Amino acid sequence: MFTGIVEHRGSVVSVERADGAMRLTVDIGPLGEIPLGGSVSVNGVCLTAVEARKGQLAFDLVAETLDRSTLGALQPGDPVNLERPLPADGRFDGHIVQGHVDGVGEIRSIEPEGDGRRIRVGVPESLSRYLVEKGSVTVDGVSLTVADVNGSEIEIALIPHSLEVTTLGLRSVGEKVNLEIDVLAKYVEKLLRPGS
Repeated sequence: MFTGIVEHRGSVVSVERADGAMRLTVDIGPLGEIPLGGSVSVNGVCLTAVEARKGQLAFDLVAETLDRSTLGALQPGDPVNLERPLPADGRFDGHIVQGHVDGVGEIRSIEPEGDGRRIRVGVPESLSRYLVEKGSVTVDGVSLTVADVNGSEIEIALIPHSLEVTTLGLRSVGEKVNLEIDVLAKYVEKLLRPGS
């Protein structure tokens, strides 16, 4: 489990594609030692470390991951948000994040707002019912509060710290982002559905 509090902005070292799969190698910088088989959230996607070199980790991505996220579009040099799993005795700062991306959204607008920015993100219709004003959403692995909901679009207010330490400060209009909705909303829906 993760909390959506990005620990480091790493960068893609290499991308190798073959037979519908991909090996992604990332420079993890000061993230620390991650054991083989350990999990890391990369732009909000929970990945398993399959190879470790000095300051770098490699991950194997299967078709399901490539189909549901933006990771297949990564290129060497691209920045990525990194977070290690929350230890059992760790401090819980964000919200419950599984690293299971629900869909891909698109940045529709970016406007300055004081020292921060307000971004508008188009979300898939299948996810819009789970998003509520002042609820939680994960965008590229970053735990954020929904400032407003308008149909299949959400608005998020980003503070200067988030812009500086995550990839969201580097994003442009038209770019795609990974979205994970609050898992509690999915469980509530299932429990309230007749016949569940």
